[in-house]
Amino acid sequence: MLLRLNLALLIALAAAIPDGRAQTVSLPAGTPLTVQIDDHLSMRVGQPIRAELVYPVYADNQLILPAKTVVTGNVITLRADSARRIQARLDGDFTPFHIPSVSFTHIILGDGSALPFSSSVVTDGSPIYRVIAPPPSKGGFLRKQFDLGLTIVRDDIAIFLDPGKGDRLKQFVYGQLPYHPERMEKGTSWIIETTAPLNVPVQPVLSPAAPAPAPKHHFWQQPVSAARSPDDDSGTWIIQAYLADPLSSETSTNGQIIHATVAQPIYNPDHTIAIPQGATLVGAVTRARPAHRFGRTGILNFTFRQLTLPDGQAQNVETTLAEADSAQALALDSEGQVKSRPQDKTSIPAILAIAATWSLDQDRDRPGGDTHRGLKNATGGAAGLGLIGTIIGLSGQSPYAAAGIGYYGAALAFYDRWIARGKKITFARDTRIVLETTPRHAPVLSAQPIAR
Repeated sequence: MLLRLNLALLIALAAAIPDGRAQTVSLPAGTPLTVQIDDHLSMRVGQPIRAELVYPVYADNQLILPAKTVVTGNVITLRADSARRIQARLDGDFTPFHIPSVSFTHIILGDGSALPFSSSVVTDGSPIYRVIAPPPSKGGFLRKQFDLGLTIVRDDIAIFLDPGKGDRLKQFVYGQLPYHPERMEKGTSWIIETTAPLNVPVQPVLSPAAPAPAPKHHFWQQPVSAARSPDDDSGTWIIQAYLADPLSSETSTNGQIIHATVAQPIYNPDHTIAIPQGATLVGAVTRARPAHRFGRTGILNFTFRQLTLPDGQAQNVETTLAEADSAQALALDSEGQVKSRPQDKTSIPAILAIAATWSLDQDRDRPGGDTHRGLKNATGGAAGLGLIGTIIGLSGQSPYAAAGIGYYGAALAFYDRWIARGKKITFARDTRIVLETTPRHAPVLSAQPIAR
């Protein structure tokens, strides 16, 4: 009897002692990771990069990498940014702009350990513009035009009043120089994909931090839509997903079939999984038109009408695009239609033209006329070629040369806004989107218990 008790005690102790092997979850190859830097970085080969995950990462319907997990890498090469160089030279800026190729190699886990991983080399880094569909607009044509003008005015005011205005002023001054340092801007993000399966140790689940107080909303800032709940027992789902296909107003066609992958599981009110992570959304491009001359922007609209589970079960859905990431300034209307963000087409050309005209307003008889002429010439030259134009205006006595340089700058600004090809609309592969999805006459999804 004593022997049996001792044997049972030994078995219990052995079961209670950890075996030193942490439980892991496999992250499959091809998993997208959206990372973003939180500071300005030098543009040079070998530059270390510390970025954070913008979105949490799930595998097998389990959270394995929370948002803000640190990912590290470095710049491996620099290639010439030809398009930006040409545009800059027209403005008198001879900085040899580059595009960095970046490789991310380690994930810093919650316990501080570095987990090496293999990922694709990326070169398309840019700040993320988060576009959010506003509530339905009230009023007719005049109301819509008023809202459009108000959006433009708010964007103009935000340049001078939003946080970071000191840095924007410094960069503006740099932009007047014929050469200035390059950098990777704060907020630049990349979408990388894992190129090999990765076993990630399961991290302890931490209590969510208390949400930070919402910043004070000022009158010049764009209104912020109320946050959408990811769980809804009314039959509406808010689905976080990644586009599986690149989309562009220049190359996509009407009726083109597109896919997206559900990035996070959606739960029912009874804590079963309604939509598992990894499910596929199938849809189509409903309207696509390339950008044209005279500032006519591209058009690109799409929707998803079918949801397919990993086991092959499918159901029909109705979707509306509620939010999306973008590498360019876009806008969504209340129906989820994508459009280019309104641009101020008049202020900059008008200001430059006035500065150029000021050079011709020479008062030769007033005291200090030479000084005033020099300042006016400098202002006209600066309007066209920045510091180079300022030096030309100061060094010469002809107001016509300074005015000519200023009109050149005004003409470039006018051409860019009124005559040049409008902005195209693009969404890269693995772009993060949010869909508001309502089920239609569909089979009931099989309930799956939440992994504990």
